[in-house]
Amino acid sequence: MNLFKNRKSIDNVKTINNVIPQISRKNKHPFYQINSYIPLKNKEFELYKAIKEAIPLIDGAIDKIVRLIDGFQIRCTNSVTELKINHFMKNVPVNTCGYGLPFFISQYFEQLLTFGTAVGEIVLNNDNEFVGLYNGNLDNINLYYDSNPMKLKISVRNNDTYKEINNPNLICVTALNPEPDKVYGNSILKGLPFVSNILLTIFNTIQTNWDRVGNVRFAVTYKPNDNVNNNISKEYAIHIANEWSKAMKDSNQIRDFVAVGDVGIKVIGADNQVLNSEIPVRQLMEQIVAKLAIPPFLLGLNWSSTERMSSQQADILTSELEYYRRLLTPIIEKICNTWLRLEGLDDIATVEWDNINLQDEVELAEARLKNAQALKIELENNLNEKD
Repeated sequence: MNLFKNRKSIDNVKTINNVIPQISRKNKHPFYQINSYIPLKNKEFELYKAIKEAIPLIDGAIDKIVRLIDGFQIRCTNSVTELKINHFMKNVPVNTCGYGLPFFISQYFEQLLTFGTAVGEIVLNNDNEFVGLYNGNLDNINLYYDSNPMKLKISVRNNDTYKEINNPNLICVTALNPEPDKVYGNSILKGLPFVSNILLTIFNTIQTNWDRVGNVRFAVTYKPNDNVNNNISKEYAIHIANEWSKAMKDSNQIRDFVAVGDVGIKVIGADNQVLNSEIPVRQLMEQIVAKLAIPPFLLGLNWSSTERMSSQQADILTSELEYYRRLLTPIIEKICNTWLRLEGLDDIATVEWDNINLQDEVELAEARLKNAQALKIELENNLNEKD
């Protein structure tokens, strides 16, 4: 049977003139910023990028969440269709050099966590064939609505203007915890700029102090005697400065410094005590970890915690990941069902997520065992009461 004989097109899809994603930026020359000025909106995308780059703890936490969320299968009622769609989704082109629906979802989810909003596109060719997936750049995309807040509109920056896209039904958009009557979501980094600024100030101060303490600077003081006139004292001072400079510049061998008169040498800053940064840095990191909802031991932080506490933290992380999976499931199903409609198949695709780790498998098995034991005891009690 030919499954691809009666290929259908999805509803309201117009023919695309080329295979270039709609939400990609189109510029006439690389210096398009000179042509016009577009006022910055209150999205704070660049701020969140800078926070991730400046604080490895935040960057590592987001990467770990993305890796922990991964792992799903596409299920269909027809086994042949299920085999075909899983094969296609594992090899579908993504962006410039990526392959597979999991790769697209990883990029999509990282964008969602970092910026609070994620945008992707199902790319078709002129024949309405599914040819790839594309992750959009939020800097070039504008999400809004006019009179109807239930209908999202999408426009893309083209040089100095924004143009509404032709096929919005091919666009995947997800907002993380959006405020009422708002289109854009909230990043998980919201609330961290102030804390991050203090943390970076401490790190910068540590660098400055170690530059001063690690690379030692000396203060050489010459006190001339009372019976020496000013001209000779000046010559002595110049000679001492030259000799000291030679001794410090020659780093390949040890040189002795010999001076005549009352000469004192002190290390600059040796008497000052460097502030202990361990406690304030930990306090700031606790705020960051609390916002990201990641157990400290997953980030390499050896804070004191009992086994019971670690188990509770893992349970909280599991609930967070389940919440994120509920946000991603509609996007995955939309992509898969679009492929099915384009291939002329009437089946419906659903997502089956893998269990997060082996510990969950054990806990689920123990829960089923305890429920079965409880049910057995209840049935035995009911029988005893009847007797």
